[in-house]
Amino acid sequence: MDHSLRREHLLADLPELQVDALLITRLPNVRYLSGFTGSNAQLLITETEALFLTDPRYEEQARREVPDLRRETYYPEFVARLGEICLELGAPRVGFEAAGLTYKTYQKLAEAGAVEVVPMGEVVEPLRWVKDAEELSLIEQAQELTDHAYDLATAKLAEGMTEKEVALELEQAMRQAGAEGIAFDAIVAFGENAAEPHHRPNDRALSPGDVVKFDFGCVVEGYHSDMTRTVAFGEPPGELVEIHELVLRAQRAGVEALRPGVTGGTADKAAREVIREAGYGDRFGHSLGHGVGLEIHEGPGLRRESTDVIPEGAVVTVEPGVYLPGRGGVRIEDMVVVETDGARPLPRSPRELVVL
Repeated sequence: MDHSLRREHLLADLPELQVDALLITRLPNVRYLSGFTGSNAQLLITETEALFLTDPRYEEQARREVPDLRRETYYPEFVARLGEICLELGAPRVGFEAAGLTYKTYQKLAEAGAVEVVPMGEVVEPLRWVKDAEELSLIEQAQELTDHAYDLATAKLAEGMTEKEVALELEQAMRQAGAEGIAFDAIVAFGENAAEPHHRPNDRALSPGDVVKFDFGCVVEGYHSDMTRTVAFGEPPGELVEIHELVLRAQRAGVEALRPGVTGGTADKAAREVIREAGYGDRFGHSLGHGVGLEIHEGPGLRRESTDVIPEGAVVTVEPGVYLPGRGGVRIEDMVVVETDGARPLPRSPRELVVL
């Protein structure tokens, strides 16, 4: 991945931000701009230089992963050294990621007085919205492992299995197939538990007639996947069959609304209207979707009133749902790639209702 080019794109915004340097502390952004995969690092970027900072635990890792940057190792914290470096570089006014720095560290930087620290909004994140070919390949690999795990887990479903057991099957299948980890704790919900959008798997046992909601994903070289499917274990109640068809139509409407230049709010509205017109608008209480990449939830956002303009090359989820308390619920989610003439879903797993 061309981390140098990414830093150049960021530098193009530096004059507009009216700062002499940018301090990048959010780890997904540090990774995006440098390639470093450890759990403690900062980047200081000026018009003439990018400096990588970390503590002694990661000195050798940084040597391997960040060979093209000047590296500084500090102990116990970077505040004092940062001020010295900024003065050396002639950068007395430093912008920092407001979402990536603790208030305690901000206070220390301000009290040190060596430099002026200025809070910034999201400056790196919008660059990450558009995935290059290598990023897209990694996301597609993660999705393939997710589809593989879904195949194995659905084939093993049996009466009496618990939600916890099925969640473990999903995780093991993805890891054994080569995933470096799970994208988030899997949601597995049987029957009435499927009415909870973010249900935590418990010891509820599977019974004939239950709907089964899976929401899960994995990570490949830092990039995430995210998919939801709702199936039936035996014949489900007729109302939930109708709800599944409704959610599928809403999902298709959301996907069809996506193309470069539309807003996230436009896509959300397209799917939400299908559900509202069917009389279930109050049972769809979350956003339509979100970007996926180095983080499981990133921009652009697909939610009501979102003004995020969807660019070509974005990878976003489309995941409408309808939830009926005490009875069950349905969600169908695909990651899609926004291309010139529309959106291309990545999963190969069927969206239509599968009765096992």
